[in-house]
Amino acid sequence: MARLKRLKNIRLHREGTNTLIGGLVALILLNAALFFGFDSKIPFYIVLIASIIVYGILVNFFRCPIRLFGKDTTRVVVAPADGKVVAIEEVEETEYFHDRRLQVSIFMSLWNVHANWFPVDGTVKKVWHKNGRYMAAWLPKSSTDNERASVVMETPEGIEIMATQIAGAVARRIVTYAKAGDDCYIDEHLGFIKFGSRVDVFLPLGTKINVTMGQLTTGNETIIANL
Repeated sequence: MARLKRLKNIRLHREGTNTLIGGLVALILLNAALFFGFDSKIPFYIVLIASIIVYGILVNFFRCPIRLFGKDTTRVVVAPADGKVVAIEEVEETEYFHDRRLQVSIFMSLWNVHANWFPVDGTVKKVWHKNGRYMAAWLPKSSTDNERASVVMETPEGIEIMATQIAGAVARRIVTYAKAGDDCYIDEHLGFIKFGSRVDVFLPLGTKINVTMGQLTTGNETIIANL
């Protein structure tokens, strides 16, 4: 019964609709061509098995679990993404704050959910996109050199934080739903990144960090910091 409940709480993200439909049609046509085009069925069975595996990976990538935080959100910063903490450090933030900030970075592998959630309740102050390179997202230089989209949010207490979606070596599309002036809430999607990437969160100095290097996070569930 518990297994059935978990399945009901998982859906496919709308960002995957075209990819999944197009991929399914392409794989059906490929397998049909092999089935009807060759006397030997060995190539067909080999490609069929590979097609099922590839399509299963695509479906897994675009899964979108329904998650509700369900706790007090005052001064709470939740993980904006599933993945692994690859950086916790004090850095000089040069694009918006122009001061020292605590940076917490979460790397998403191909196997993680790639939906991104708002890490705080508040108001979206600014959103911008910057073109760049496509280095591996776990590398420190990806924060400053890779293509990225940044969202600045102000909490009800007047504290500003920034979340930056970063493209990786495979990721080639960053989708950001946030718009300046919008209200934002924990439990809502900030955006989506296709195929392996990273999210950096920039917090004020003095913020209490609740995660450690290498820790696995669950988007919209793991509390990464308290402001």
